[in-house]
Amino acid sequence: MTGRARDIAAALPARLDRKMVRDLWAIRLQALAIALVVAAGVAVLVVSAGMLDSLRETRDAYYDRYRFADVWAPVVRAPDSVAEAIHQLDGVAQVEARVRQPVLFDMPGLSAPASGLILSLPETGLPRVNRIHLTEGRRPRAGQREEIVLLDGFARAHGLAIGDRVTATIRGGREEFRVVGFALAPEFVYAIAPGQIVPDDRLYGVAWMGRDALEQAADSAGAFNEAALILQPGARERSVIDALDRLLAPWGAPGAHGREDHISDAFVSSEINQLGTMASLLPPVFLVVAAFLVNVVLTRLIAMERAQIGLLKAFGYHSRDVVWHYTKFALVIGAAGLALGVGGGTWLGRLMAAMYIEYYHFPFLLFDLPASVYAASLGVTLLAVGGGAMLAGLRAARLSPAEAMRPSPPPDYSRALGAALARWKRFDQQSRMILRHTLRWPARSAFTLAGVAISVGLLASSMYFLDATRAMIDAHFYQSNRQDVTVSLVEPRPRAALHAIARLPGVLTAEPVRYAPARLRFAGHEERMALTGAPPGAHLSRLIDSQGRPVTPPPGSIILSRDLAAPLGVSPGDRIEVEITEGNRPVFELSVANVVTTLIGSGAIMDIGDLNRLLGEDAVISGAWLRIDPDQADTLYAELKNAPAIGEVSLQNEAREQFERLMDEGMGASIYIYTLFAGMIAVGVIYNSVRISFSEREHELAVLRVLGFTRGEVAYVLLGEIALLTLIALPAGALMGAGLAWYFSEAMSSDLFRLPYIIRPATFGYSVLVVLIVALSSGLMVRARLNRLDMVAALKSGD
Repeated sequence: MTGRARDIAAALPARLDRKMVRDLWAIRLQALAIALVVAAGVAVLVVSAGMLDSLRETRDAYYDRYRFADVWAPVVRAPDSVAEAIHQLDGVAQVEARVRQPVLFDMPGLSAPASGLILSLPETGLPRVNRIHLTEGRRPRAGQREEIVLLDGFARAHGLAIGDRVTATIRGGREEFRVVGFALAPEFVYAIAPGQIVPDDRLYGVAWMGRDALEQAADSAGAFNEAALILQPGARERSVIDALDRLLAPWGAPGAHGREDHISDAFVSSEINQLGTMASLLPPVFLVVAAFLVNVVLTRLIAMERAQIGLLKAFGYHSRDVVWHYTKFALVIGAAGLALGVGGGTWLGRLMAAMYIEYYHFPFLLFDLPASVYAASLGVTLLAVGGGAMLAGLRAARLSPAEAMRPSPPPDYSRALGAALARWKRFDQQSRMILRHTLRWPARSAFTLAGVAISVGLLASSMYFLDATRAMIDAHFYQSNRQDVTVSLVEPRPRAALHAIARLPGVLTAEPVRYAPARLRFAGHEERMALTGAPPGAHLSRLIDSQGRPVTPPPGSIILSRDLAAPLGVSPGDRIEVEITEGNRPVFELSVANVVTTLIGSGAIMDIGDLNRLLGEDAVISGAWLRIDPDQADTLYAELKNAPAIGEVSLQNEAREQFERLMDEGMGASIYIYTLFAGMIAVGVIYNSVRISFSEREHELAVLRVLGFTRGEVAYVLLGEIALLTLIALPAGALMGAGLAWYFSEAMSSDLFRLPYIIRPATFGYSVLVVLIVALSSGLMVRARLNRLDMVAALKSGD
């Protein structure tokens, strides 16, 4: 090759690059729309996968560093010497025997009592299991009875400082403590009161104090009531739990449990599972749409540049140069989308991390993207835009120079699918033109329809979470649990305690409840739960079936929640074995009267009189459900704070308001983000479809204008196609949204809560409205270009 030839060959790529820049600028709005779709897919991947990795890594590191327990074994009271026997069990690595005591805090500025726990700390050294992370201050000094460390969120919710004093009721005795530190703990990442569904740092707190001081306050000298264990690597948890239960049975053990039954870890694990669902489902949707758009845009560009491609090949460009040229064209768009997606996803991820740190009390939670997320983002982007570009580029490679420099043959509408329909005389001329053009390219029309339907489906499924949340609030707080206050006693007491509670100021109605820890067995399966005894025809707290009707257990039978019945394999009419794991530990059989779907929590309920009889006790209660006079609430709360028999107080209205606030803040932000992303798909699909149609039919539209068609009639011919496809896509998108909502209701439900499959008509209306606004805006933008159409140039372009 001569020097001149080598210079020309070296200059060829640069010339193609300049051509690529010109072409990109010419279709800059279409390229931007595609880049936004890519960015949306990458951002969802970055947020969900990055947050998933960050949350999992933070949890695992936190649990490991602070020696989070694998197993908990509560007992009524066991001598300290039993701890060594626990340590000798096969599979046990470490044991921490401690005192755990319910408490009512009397916090300044808060009329209601705040429920909570006080846990013991070793007098010297660190706990072997379940250590605390001090955020401020120090641990209690040995022998200092009045010193406590408070859970950081609880202390800050009440504006406390180191050195402040706090009053609490422990086993009926009023105690005053001095705060010497604030702490976080792996046990209370999600600090939630028993029986509640959301954390409330104002109304639930945890404190730690020296073991000797708490033993005196709780009347537990030389004994413990809970053991926390770390297991050896490879140990079988079930075997250790069975051995623990046998060992601790003489000491009133209700049954040991692992992490899956620990409420804080269950909520964190549920959130991680939900992030995994989002990371696996949504990004592919966006990227498939992006691949389709890239393919359609480049196919149209190649068709417009047939003559140029022929000249390039005639002047010595190889087919691979042409393919690489159009592939680079797509990669530039993909790179822009990748940069926007990674940047936007990182920003959103940091916002989510800040939100999570408010709900989940980790010492830190940094949104740190691992290399795998960057690699995955790059890989899916290359796959999407590169795949779409290669399919289009291969068409250009197959064109010979002679064939490429001839105009492409006009489309044969007579062979189009459904051509007979397009010739139907009931349609006017313009409508037949719309149908003919739509049916001539069925694959492209189908992809456009699918893209619009996906937008509607994503919008509807995102809004579904609001509908499900509203249904959960209504079912749990207004239909099932209608009490204002739930009072739990320190220990079960005779029915006379109910009369004493009913006489408290402000109490309008009091209904008794009896809780008993139990194991249910059926066909070789076993589940642990708290059996609830409720009075016949209970009005304040009741089970509601799927039709919204209250369900009452018949005498001698039991009603199970579906989440409890399913793992047992139980159906109505079956008889199950029930072992009570407190007191005399009676074992008996009950008939399952009904299986009811509950939205929050799982459990079993029976008649309180039957439960008392089977336990071999007189009329005994564990607590009461109260309806109160709001005007006397403060007076009632003051009485409850000083009542020695009261162990815990739950306020229903405050729980509902906290639940609504958390849902509005967290879910509202998520829905806004996914609405924005779904809108990006709609913009990318609809605008590109209209813009490509305009480019393809520019000559045809100019001819129509010359023949006397008005601008409105020509616009109808052009925009009618996308309007038709959009209208067809709307019901298809609604069906897709309903399907996605069902998938989310199944995939994101757990033992903690179940998302009801409920979608309001307004949800579909909102989704349709957003897509129609996008379609109208895209149509108006192209209509403006149509009004500026240079008919002379357009007519020449068809020659």
